[in-house]
Amino acid sequence: MRLKHCHNFHDFRHLAQRRLPGPIFNYIDGGADDEVTLRRNTAAFDTVGLVPNVLTGVADVDLSVRVMGQKLDLPVYLSPTALQRLFHHQGERATAAAAEKFGTMFGVSSLGTVSMAELAKKHANPQVYQFYFHKDRGLNRAMMQAAKEAGIKVMMLTVDSITGGNRERDLRTGFSIPFRLTLNGLLQFAIKPMWGINYVTHEKFSLPQLDAHIDMKGDSLTIGRYFTEMLDPSLNWKDVEAMVAEWGGEFCLKGIMSKGDAEQAAAIGCTGIVLSNHGGRQLDGACSGFDQLKTVVQAVGDRIDVMMDGGVQRGSHVLKALALGAKAVGLGRYYLFPLAAAGQAGVERALAQMKAELTRDMRLMGVRSLAELCPDHLSSVNG
Repeated sequence: MRLKHCHNFHDFRHLAQRRLPGPIFNYIDGGADDEVTLRRNTAAFDTVGLVPNVLTGVADVDLSVRVMGQKLDLPVYLSPTALQRLFHHQGERATAAAAEKFGTMFGVSSLGTVSMAELAKKHANPQVYQFYFHKDRGLNRAMMQAAKEAGIKVMMLTVDSITGGNRERDLRTGFSIPFRLTLNGLLQFAIKPMWGINYVTHEKFSLPQLDAHIDMKGDSLTIGRYFTEMLDPSLNWKDVEAMVAEWGGEFCLKGIMSKGDAEQAAAIGCTGIVLSNHGGRQLDGACSGFDQLKTVVQAVGDRIDVMMDGGVQRGSHVLKALALGAKAVGLGRYYLFPLAAAGQAGVERALAQMKAELTRDMRLMGVRSLAELCPDHLSSVNG
């Protein structure tokens, strides 16, 4: 299969599987434990059906939204995800450039492989910096200061990952950073030599957001130990409130799920929340962000920007989330598989398909602007 034959999420996933060594593909593709929540994320969208209105005159449609003070040409953004230059040598450079071409927001992770400062200097579109809460409070302050100096406007604190999830696919292959592969994992790399050639002939792999603060070279610290040893499981609302005040701007919590937590986030001054279960990679058996969307929007939607991510594979999924009150929808695997398949060209093709689906589906729904979407456009589906 070639890129031109990729017409949907599943095509991109198949092409990525063909091109990536098994351990890396499974790192993207897998979830925690039995992967119940991973599957639930997409299945949740099937619990409601779209209710179109006809003869409304929809020659032109407006896909733009405003979220956390940022104007986006599309109601989707590229969620911050780790280790992107493992998937393709262009990594976050491809992600940022594709997002800029389509006028939308992208995120850079603390475990990102390109400097947020480099990307902020090169691209004018909004950038989110996603970070974790460390036991070392000085490190937390230093990372926020680095984001300010880079010109980042939106901070995103991930709150559902105070310890790593049990990702059994990674355990079977021995996937980690640095690599500590099992024999089977090594064999998977051997049968995909082009990935290895690209890996060794391009810029040396690094984690620039962390390299200035943490020694992750050699055997000193693996990604797994980073989560279990350096992140602070005692993180609480007082800690977050202090960070929100220190940042003094757009501050988002990623990993909120309950109505009560959403209300608390609004009360301490957060300007956005992302209903998210980390792509089914943390607490298996958790509900999906879409499951909780209606309840949370009714509780805090007039005080804080509510977003969601997880399991999005179609434009119709996005429209369902927006009809329930989401201000924007985060994409994860939706762009990571195209990135792995073809770098920037793959991400651009995926975003073009998303834009086309949204435009077509809005016309079929009889909706001229996203602001017109409301719960009346949805109907519960039994079974």
